Amino acid sequence: MPDSLPVFLEQMCATRRCHSRVMRALAKPLFLLSALLTLGTHSWAQSKPAKKTKLVVWGLQSGTETAGQDAQVAEFERRNPDIDVSLLSIGTGGMNPQKLMTAIVGGTPPDLINQDRFTIGDWASRDAFEPLDKYLAAEKSTPNPLVEKDFYPAAWNEAVYKKHVYAIPTNIDDRILYYSKKAFREVGLDPNKPPRTWEELKEYAQKLTKRKDDAVKSLERAGFIPNYGNSWLYLYAWQNGAEFMSQDGRTCTLYSPASAGALQYMVDIYDMMGKFDKVNKFQSGFQSAEQDPFISGKIAMVINGSWNVNTIARYAPDLDFGVAPPPVPAGRLEGKGRFAGQKPYITWSGGSSLAIPIGARHPEEAWRFIKWMNSQEGAIIAATAQRKFNLGKGRPYVFELTAQPKINEALLSQFPPANANLQAAQKTVIDMLPAARYRPVTFIGQTLWDAHARAADRAFQHQGTPKENLQTQQYLVQKELNTAFARENLPLFNFTPSLIVIGVLCAVGLLIGGYRIKKQLGNSRMAKREAVAGYLMASPWIFGFLLLTAGPLIASILLAFCDYDVLHAPRYAGLSNFQTLFTDDRELMTKAFYNAAYLAIFGIPLGMATGLGIAMLLNMKVKGMNWYRTAFYIPSIVPAIASAVLWSWILSPDSNKGLINALWNATLTPWFHWEPPGWFSVAAWAKPGLILQGLW
Repeated sequence: MPDSLPVFLEQMCATRRCHSRVMRALAKPLFLLSALLTLGTHSWAQSKPAKKTKLVVWGLQSGTETAGQDAQVAEFERRNPDIDVSLLSIGTGGMNPQKLMTAIVGGTPPDLINQDRFTIGDWASRDAFEPLDKYLAAEKSTPNPLVEKDFYPAAWNEAVYKKHVYAIPTNIDDRILYYSKKAFREVGLDPNKPPRTWEELKEYAQKLTKRKDDAVKSLERAGFIPNYGNSWLYLYAWQNGAEFMSQDGRTCTLYSPASAGALQYMVDIYDMMGKFDKVNKFQSGFQSAEQDPFISGKIAMVINGSWNVNTIARYAPDLDFGVAPPPVPAGRLEGKGRFAGQKPYITWSGGSSLAIPIGARHPEEAWRFIKWMNSQEGAIIAATAQRKFNLGKGRPYVFELTAQPKINEALLSQFPPANANLQAAQKTVIDMLPAARYRPVTFIGQTLWDAHARAADRAFQHQGTPKENLQTQQYLVQKELNTAFARENLPLFNFTPSLIVIGVLCAVGLLIGGYRIKKQLGNSRMAKREAVAGYLMASPWIFGFLLLTAGPLIASILLAFCDYDVLHAPRYAGLSNFQTLFTDDRELMTKAFYNAAYLAIFGIPLGMATGLGIAMLLNMKVKGMNWYRTAFYIPSIVPAIASAVLWSWILSPDSNKGLINALWNATLTPWFHWEPPGWFSVAAWAKPGLILQGLW
């Protein structure tokens, strides 16, 4: 052992010296390799593309006809490589209200929405949109700032609520008179002298109206229909000097002698044309696109939106037509009396705007997008791409109006429409924009719109005078205004007592149910096991019922006693909602019950009798009965959409399309001078039409 120890120690030292030499030899290469790996990792990290911000925009959608918009968005993404724009339609009018409210309440709103400016005031009153004042203030120190003076006043002011800007206008439209020069020549009117006053419009309408040579003198061509196109009572009332809201937004002024006079003028033209139902039945056969009634010659004059220039350019570029400002009362045109010092012609405008919802995740990027979409450079890029697309399809190009005069002038200069008629129309549209009015910016904008349309519709049908209908609707709008302004005085609804009561009732119910179940089961173990298994099997349904049916039902009952708009906490309103149901809404409720009773009394027995009769016929021993039974069963497998389209053709009031009315027109009309029914275009025939359709 003593001899072997020195040998062992010497071997150990030799081994260590060897390891040391190996480590020294490997140290330098390992160091170099480590350095290279570190540099490579750092270089890869630097060269790795940064994650893009996804900018979600609702209300815009890429499609087959959006070449201009797509090019504008693509250029924005190229100039902003850190942003990826995602466009989603999400409903008509730029926005589905329920989806937007749900998204905001759920904390997942889009970054930007393309919204009808008409609704901005309503959404702003709910604190749903972010005020844009801070972004506009910061614009003053930037090149090419986005400022108010660059926009049409009507477009900009429609997006302002309580002195705060909540959206930036992107496009604009207005209303002008389109008239057929061909029709003018047919009746001896000068095609270069369109009507300028209401009196001339009525006179021309009578001359231009053409009737068929049949027993009931049905319409073949309407000279003018007051509420067809896109005029509405708003236009006529503004032309006559009326307003719909007070300056402070607290009082509805739907009724005034001026608005009643305007509505009476519309009623008089309908009466001259053969009453509202007859005109509406004729109008129900109107279609769109290449079958547009103005293009096809079914109407000689129409007040319509500026977008109609593009429709004509696409489907009938060689149409012989003219345009003019919408006719006005003679006093306005002459500047006399209460119209002294006012503009001779009036139109009204609408359009879309871009707004940032509360809670948007990328507001700064959204503002960059807003600014680009409102830039002249962006508009030129969009127009260039859309023009190329249209010409590739063999269509003339008519640019979309922007909300900025300078951009419209530049577009008109660089992209003039293809022919003289289209150029004159586009220029008239642009020239009328400074005289445009806009719908009142108020949180009851939709209510006011519905009220004005309802008053007009009832006056057209002589369900009361214009004055009576306007006063009735004004009362309802004012009541909603008063309720809204008093909302802040209502106490917040406390759910705790209600939930305690519901909890106690549920506990009592469970105890009573448990006691009865225990009593029924007795001491049988098998019965208890079967009961437990049964309830376990039924538990998914029970859970779903409590969560998805009973819960919403109870919440609805509680909220029925509240003033609640989803975006704000509910406030206790007592029985006021029920009081409204049986007072102000009594007419609507009565009408709903009447319609249900009508369908029950006539529709159900007739359906049962028809079904029984067919069943008895199909039970007879007749040759080929299997074929009859198959034919009878076919309607059961026809999709609902196909069935609806089929019946819209069968019950079309237009005898050139509707099968029933064509047969009626060929038999009953010449025999008994009975006019074919209007079906769904006339209130009196709508319910019989539904019953007849239900028999299918």
